[in-house]
Formats: sequence, C-alpha cells, structure tokens
Amino acid sequence: MNPSTLRFLIPTLLLALAGAGLLHAQQPADADKRIDALLQKMSLKEKIDLIGGVDGFYLRDVPSAGLPRLKMSDGPMGARNDGPATTTGGIALAATWNTVLAESVGAEIGRDARARGTHFLLGPGVNICLAPMNGRNFEYFGEDPFLSGRIAAAYIQGMQKQGVSATVKHFLGNNSEYDRHNVEAEIDERTMREIYLPAFEAAVKIGHVASIMDSYNLVNGYHLTQNPYLNKDVVKSGWNFDGLIISDWSATYDGVEAANAGMDIEMPSGAYMNSKTLLPAIETGKVTVATIDDKVRRILRVAMRFGWMDRAQTDLTIPAYNVAGKNAALQTAREGMVLLKNDSNLLPVSRGSIRSIALLGPDAHPAIPSGGGSASVKPFAAVSFLDGLTNALGPSANVYYHRGIPKWSQLANSTAFTTAGGRPGLQVEVFGNKDFSGSPVATRIDEHINVRPPFTVTELLAGEVPEVDKLSKEAHDSSTRWSGLYSAAAAGSYRVFVESPTDGVAGFRLSIDGKPVIDDWKLRKAIIDQNSIELSAGKHQVVFERYQTGFNFLGDLVRVGIVPATGLVDPAAKALAAKADLVVLAVGYDNDSESEGGDRTFGLPIGQDELIREISAVNKKVVVVVTSGGNVDSSKWLPQVSGLIQAWYPGQEGGTALAEILLGDVNPSGRLPFTFEKRWEDNPAHDSYYPEPGTRRVVYRSGVFVGYRGYEHNGTQPLFPFGYGLSYTAFKYGNLSLKQLDGAGKYEVSFDVTNTGKREGAEVAQIYVGANGASVPRPAKELKAFSKVTLRPGETKRVSVELDPRSFAYFDVPGKQWKADAGDYEVLVGHSSAEIELRRKVTLERALAIAVSE
Repeated sequence: MNPSTLRFLIPTLLLALAGAGLLHAQQPADADKRIDALLQKMSLKEKIDLIGGVDGFYLRDVPSAGLPRLKMSDGPMGARNDGPATTTGGIALAATWNTVLAESVGAEIGRDARARGTHFLLGPGVNICLAPMNGRNFEYFGEDPFLSGRIAAAYIQGMQKQGVSATVKHFLGNNSEYDRHNVEAEIDERTMREIYLPAFEAAVKIGHVASIMDSYNLVNGYHLTQNPYLNKDVVKSGWNFDGLIISDWSATYDGVEAANAGMDIEMPSGAYMNSKTLLPAIETGKVTVATIDDKVRRILRVAMRFGWMDRAQTDLTIPAYNVAGKNAALQTAREGMVLLKNDSNLLPVSRGSIRSIALLGPDAHPAIPSGGGSASVKPFAAVSFLDGLTNALGPSANVYYHRGIPKWSQLANSTAFTTAGGRPGLQVEVFGNKDFSGSPVATRIDEHINVRPPFTVTELLAGEVPEVDKLSKEAHDSSTRWSGLYSAAAAGSYRVFVESPTDGVAGFRLSIDGKPVIDDWKLRKAIIDQNSIELSAGKHQVVFERYQTGFNFLGDLVRVGIVPATGLVDPAAKALAAKADLVVLAVGYDNDSESEGGDRTFGLPIGQDELIREISAVNKKVVVVVTSGGNVDSSKWLPQVSGLIQAWYPGQEGGTALAEILLGDVNPSGRLPFTFEKRWEDNPAHDSYYPEPGTRRVVYRSGVFVGYRGYEHNGTQPLFPFGYGLSYTAFKYGNLSLKQLDGAGKYEVSFDVTNTGKREGAEVAQIYVGANGASVPRPAKELKAFSKVTLRPGETKRVSVELDPRSFAYFDVPGKQWKADAGDYEVLVGHSSAEIELRRKVTLERALAIAVSE
C-alpha cells in the first residue's frame, strides 16, 4: 500500500470508528486533555451562550475553542430541513424486522445530512406505541422495547458512521400527542425499566448514540428537561452516557432546574438557560460552574468524536439526490408492508390474467410518503400507488382511478349555514381572551367554517415563512364563536367533523340544538375529530366555539362539516369498481390528519367506511390498502373484503413497492410491530390512555402488561397479533436446540426454517422467553431475539441467535438491578406472538443479578 493511500484510509477508518462509538472509548485521555485546554480559553458567558440554540436549528460557533457553528435537522424519516431528501423509515422500517436494512437506511439518511452540512439529525423516535391514535406512532418503532431498541441501534450505527450524530427521542413517556406540554405520565420504576426505557438504553449501549432529546411531557412530577432522576441518575450515571441531552423545541420551562437536572442544550434558543438566568444563579450558588462546564465538555466531546472541529461537515462528494437512498427507501417499503388478509389467495394477481384494476380512495394519489409535523419530509419525487401500479402494468392492463369521496375542504364548503336573521353563513364573534368574556373585539359573517392559515405546515417547517417570528410574538389568547342554523334536507344519519390542528393549549366544541356533539374543550383528542348523529328534517341550531392560547405553529386551520351519511361515495367510483377485474381501495390518513401536535381518531376519516362497504358490495375482489401509523377500526368492513395490506407511511417509493407486492414481483415479508386490536376497548391501555378526570395525570395502570403482553395477560383475543404477517409461501420450523455458552445465563438457540411453498420468501423467526413460576407478575412471553431469513422454495436454513442474562430477567426494584430467578423458563420460537412452533425448557440453576450499567 502506498503512503498516499494510507493517508486517505486512516482518517476514513477513524471516522468509522467514531461513528460506531469506538474512537472515544479508545482515546478518552487525549480527548479530555484537549477539552480541558479549550475550556480554559472560553469565558463563562461564552459557555452559557453555547448551551442555548440560535437561529432555530443551530449551536453558536466558539472561535476561541475552534468549535464551528453546529447545525441540526429534523430527521425521523429523512433530513428534512434543507429541501428534498430521501424519505423513509419510521414504523415501516420497524415492520421490516431487518436490522441490516435499518443500518442501511440510517447510513443513507446520514449521507443526506452530510451532503447538507448537518451535524445532528433529530431521530430516530423510539417511544413505545400504546394506542393506535397517537399522532406520532408513524415515526416510532412499535410496542415492543426489544424490537424497537434493536432497530434503533442499527439505524443509529449506520447514521453515525457517516459522521452525523443521531438523536434518539422523545425521552421519556411521550406516548400521546394531545396536550403534550402538560400531560404527566405516572410510571412505576419496574414498568419504566422494562417497557419504556430499554429502547433508549439500546440506543446508548449498543448504538452508542451521541445525543438524546428530552420530550415535552412530565414524568412522575417533573418535565423531562427538569427531571434529574431520568437525565442524570438513569442515563448519565446508570448507563454511563457521555453524550448530550437536548430539549425538544420549546420544551424547557425553568432554566435553573433544567441546568441542574442534566439537560445540556436548550433548543431552539436559550430562552431559559441563558446568561440572564444562569449568571445570577451561579453567583448565589444555585448552579455551579462545574455544571456548566460539564455541558460544554459534552458538546466538545461529541464534536471531537465526529471530527467536526477538524473538517467541514458539508461533503460535496455526496450527491444531494441520493440514488442509494432511493433504493434503501424502496427496500424498506417492500419489506415493511404487511399482508394481513388474503382470502382464497386472491393475491398475487397475474399480469396475464388481469385486464383492468380500479384504484380508488383518497390515499391512492398523490403519494403520502410520511405523516405530518417535523417528521414530514419532502422527497425529490414520490411514487403514489397510482403511479406505481400504472407503471408496473404498462399497456397490459388499464388502471382506472377515482378518489371516491370528497376532501375535508369540500365537505366543509358543502355545509350550508344561515344566520338567525336568514343571511347565508354564520355569525362570528372574536374575543381577545380564551373564555369569551367581555365584548367581542371583532365580528363578521363566514359563509362556511373553513379558515385556512396564510402558510402550510410544510412551508413553516421548511423555514419558508419569514414572518413566523412576528406571528409568534404577536400571538395572544383568543376565542371565537360561530353560530347559525343548519338545514337537514331529510331525517337520518349525519356525519359531523371538526378539523383544528392546534398545538399547545387549545380546545374546541360543537353543539347542535344545545347538545354537545364534539367536545374537545378540556382534552383535544384528535386533530380531526368526528361523530355520527341523527337529525330530523328541518333547521338545527349550531354553535361552534374554539379557544387558543399563544402561537399555533401548525397554523390557524379550522374546518367544520355536517353532511348526510348517505351519498358520500361518488357513483362514478362504484361504476368503475363494478366492471374491474380487481379493486384496490387506498384509505387511511395523511400528513394533515395524522401528525405531531395532536392525536387522530381510531375510526377512519369520514366517508371511508362507506366507500369500502359500498365498493365491496359491487365487486368481491377488493384489496384494502391502509396508510396509517397504526391500526384502524375495520370492524364495519373487514369481513366483506378479500385482502388487506397495511402500508404504513411507506416513504417515497411506496407506490412501486405496492405494485410489486400486488403483482407478485415481491413476496410480502413485513410483520406487525404492534398488536392490532379488534376494538379500542380491547387495548390494554384503554382505561389509562387519557388523563384521569379533572387532572392532566395519566397513570400507566397496565404496568408491564402492554401490547401483546397485555392481551395475553388479560385473555383478550386481538384482531392480528404482534409479529403477524402473511406470505405468498409457507414456512416450517424444526430441530430446536439450546446450547449453554457459559454458566451465567448465556445460551445459543438454534433451529431450522424451511420454505415449504413454491415461491422464494423471507420469514421473520421470532424468539420469545417465558418465565415459569416467577416471584413477581411477569408476561407469558417476551420477545428476546429475532432473525429474518430468506429462503428459496424447498430450502432449509439453520438459524442461530443468542440469549443473554437480560433475556430472562425482570427489574428488581428493591435491589435496583436486573434479576433472573432460579428456576424454569421456556424458549419459544414461531411466526408471531400467537403462532409458536417450537418450545424448549431452560432451567437456571441459580439466580442471576445484572447491574443497570451492564
């Protein structure tokens, strides 16, 4: 090897080691000496200024320390902040159960970040999915802490090898989006350790993540940014985390408490952790200089680890249009879509046997690559289901498209009102407070309730709204009342909805004839809430009220609609369906109805249930494709359709992947990363998802029995179990063996998987452990390993995975450690949590104790 080649390879190798978390571990002394020298050059004010963000997504540069300006970008599904980028990831990635692919996706999003000069990519999100309505489920990795942690760790490793810090979020208990600044999660220690912390723990210990983001909500009495037990005791001391803890945007509420609680950086600015607040606190001894120095030390350590102080972060050798990223996005969509129902083997369909397909529904076109909010990434090009299917079939078959039902805006504009005086529209009163006190500051007549902001959320989050700071500063409390009459043409059932994507303190309520129809005044449960009511023919009094406190970054969008339940489905869509060889119905949500800042409904948006029922009545060959971050209420139509595919938010290549699966070019291999309930009432979290009456306190009463653990504990049959997914082939398991690797709870589990069908396919082998006769209540089984294996028809492969002592352990609260009791355990292997094919007893001859640091 010549010297010039060696000079090139050494920095590249060091960067790879740094990304994997290895370089710092090997050279801490040298790094610490350099950091000590740099700290001496910085004034106390410079240090305090550094720990508060600037210009929205940056940390200040410190020339005296040689620290460049550090840039952050939103990132759970791509490098969002700087124009188009690769769009993929989130729950669709978890549904692949493929850690190799997760690392590849992390690497490509990391490459996108390098091409754009980004230092911190704000992702992945790993909060446990408790309820299907959580507006950010689509960003996360499911209900199981082991699956979530392993997908996250692989993703982080891939990203950080590119010289970009991943930022695992939102720490901790951010399991809903309603009233997210004020909800307090009460979680007992064992539950926290076994369910809600392990994914973050894996990100730290396995992924070597460089930064963690504190969430908005409170846990056990403290906002996360002011929570010393979680930030300092658990993460920094318990897990030996030497990276950074940053706040979510505007999630800091007290500068002194946040500084002392272990949070290192306040974003997007030093609104609380600033010189005005902290210098007096230092003078009075409430905050020490050593506390500030530790935060700066961590910033410098991360900057050195990734080489940011020694090279430019923007890598112009990486194309902004990332072809490898496009391929990773396509593979994620292929492996992430889950085939849930396939009656009479309707799928795959043969190109030679089909002449026409009716592609119907609101999610068929345009493409919906991601949900809304800060995870909403705009790709260079996104392939809709219509694009993908049309491109795949070419001239061999006709694809007929129709949306099938009206848009939200059309429903609002079709709702006709009259004032009490007989004028078209509603009387509007605007008050300069949130409780309608005093006289209105403005009045007007609105023909419809369809108020739109002067900008879109996408424009706002992309920094394309220069007046946003002005709007924010001018924001104040307000309340608005719309009142008028709605004339029902005939007696019958009507659908009612309110769309108001409001972040922060806000609420709305709709009453008809003095009776509440939708009441989200104290607890705003959904961005778009809906209901069904019975109305008599004639006029009905309508009053809609809404209040807002402060600035709504999601935009002042308000829509209300009242429409007859019949007649929502366009007759043209039914006519297309009746004559088609196959119907594909694309339903679900989009980035307006499923987003951060609010939850969504469990039931599909207005008109979609009717669309599925009416279309399946005229054609029996119907495949429903659902775009959502989680389960939806399918009880009104699932028995009537032949096929069901959960597409999630499939990223930029979703249309191509769906067409490949429908036509058999790709054998579906996605598996559910959380359990699908038959009814919301069946979910183990049902009775404790919303705050207790009169409070903002959510007590996690299910304890460790959430997700599949809870369904089994409660004896409740789900619609589809955790880990479930169909294939176009079949798999058989056999020859299970266990080999003890040491005397301290480490085992090798080996078994055969055989493809017994006629198509190549991939199986996700899932390995669970159950404790028999445990000293504390424990789940019947818990996922402890998995392996995705691709097999040709008739092929058999031997699969081996390892179990470690934690695979058998629960968290011993009195002992403050992990503990596995002596006794019998079962190792179970199968297709899903409910489809166990092999089992073998394991006996621990002695109890095992594992420290929290291990």
